[in-house]
Amino acid sequence: MPIIRQESLFDLHDLYELEPTHRFDAVFSAIDINPILAVVSKKALYGAPVQLTYSAMIYSLVARILERIPTIKDLIKRLKHDFMFRLDCGFLLSDAIPSEASYSRMLSKIAESPVLEQVQEQLIHQAIAEGFITDDTIAIDATHIEARDQAPAKKEKPRSEPKKRGRKSKEEKEKWLQEQAEQEAVRPIFEKKIEAQLDASLVELRSAVPLDPKWGIKKNSEGKNIFWFGYKGHFAVGAKSQYILQSLFSSGNLNDGKAAIPLLKGLQERLFELKIAFSTLDAGYDAPAIYEQLYRMKTGAVIAYNKRNEPNIEGFDHHFAPTCVREHSYRYDSYDARYETLKYTRPKECKGCPLAQDTLCQKVYKVKITTDLRRYTSPARGSKAWKTLYKQRSSVERVIAYLKEFFQLNNIRYRTGKRAKVQFDLMHLIYNAAKLACDRIAKSLSSKQTSQAA
Repeated sequence: MPIIRQESLFDLHDLYELEPTHRFDAVFSAIDINPILAVVSKKALYGAPVQLTYSAMIYSLVARILERIPTIKDLIKRLKHDFMFRLDCGFLLSDAIPSEASYSRMLSKIAESPVLEQVQEQLIHQAIAEGFITDDTIAIDATHIEARDQAPAKKEKPRSEPKKRGRKSKEEKEKWLQEQAEQEAVRPIFEKKIEAQLDASLVELRSAVPLDPKWGIKKNSEGKNIFWFGYKGHFAVGAKSQYILQSLFSSGNLNDGKAAIPLLKGLQERLFELKIAFSTLDAGYDAPAIYEQLYRMKTGAVIAYNKRNEPNIEGFDHHFAPTCVREHSYRYDSYDARYETLKYTRPKECKGCPLAQDTLCQKVYKVKITTDLRRYTSPARGSKAWKTLYKQRSSVERVIAYLKEFFQLNNIRYRTGKRAKVQFDLMHLIYNAAKLACDRIAKSLSSKQTSQAA
């Protein structure tokens, strides 16, 4: 699969080649920690004085991820023995190094607040204001995150009574349907069908995301099922800028498609100044509700089609383009946004065909995308424009690879989902801060080169 590379004078690899002091200063300057300080600092004037430097503690958590220090215990050891590292994080030589318990209490306060999401959003708005995010295409994907704790033993399901064979009577069927409807109504929203998310608010969806580690399943490159115990990270990434525009942390058993609508609604409500024209997703997100959400956002859906044993439609090819009498596919011509209509023109193979003058082989074929949002997309499936857009989905895969290589995405060591989400949100924030730092340095280098050339 091709990789979309961003042309830049300075990227993340260059950032890690800087001296630690310069690297920390560049990333720290991109993060406004004041909202976090307001959450973790002592509120009352009464009681014992607090001798902790909270700002330095926050910066040390950022440095821990940048330096790939595996645990808080190792971070404290580094602070005690590396004086330059201690000064880079903002501690004075006279300051006491916080204990593990102090860090734990601070992280617990952060876990009970949405402050990290607010700082993430503030940083993205800053990058937009500085002109570094101008994306009109986003890419969405998910990745598994293994928990470091030992997985619990799988519980054996109790044996149910054997089902009665044969068709249900009318009364039995009505009773069964009523029971199913009642069970569906009381389920949490992420255990319902994806369609239930369409009319739910973003706050409702975000607050209902399951966080505890669970067993997950995925297919590897050989098509075999791989099981893991832990979490999932879901990302919406700018295809050109490669900033993480939205993210979601969930239990490992959450279906990828059920995280798409919260991500899309987050883009629509929190980053409304970005005019997203297209969203690229793989076949795991091929669900009617996701197409409906994108249609409501007036965003083109570039999603790989998952056939699911559906029969072929007579008169159409596998991309749902109409075919002529001799089964040649019509060519996609254009999309009329006013009437939401795809236009196809006669195939090249029909030139000189004796049936071309017949009413059986029409010259132009038009179809509304609202006929079936899943099959008819703008641009049309299989077209050159559609394939070009779909290639941009590789940007989210590249970002996930960066998170695993440089930002410890595979090193979540907390037992509870809330604490694990804090580290996940920190990684999201630090990655975007590093991207903003790189873009600022690249802009500065570019302006210097321009002035020298002049």
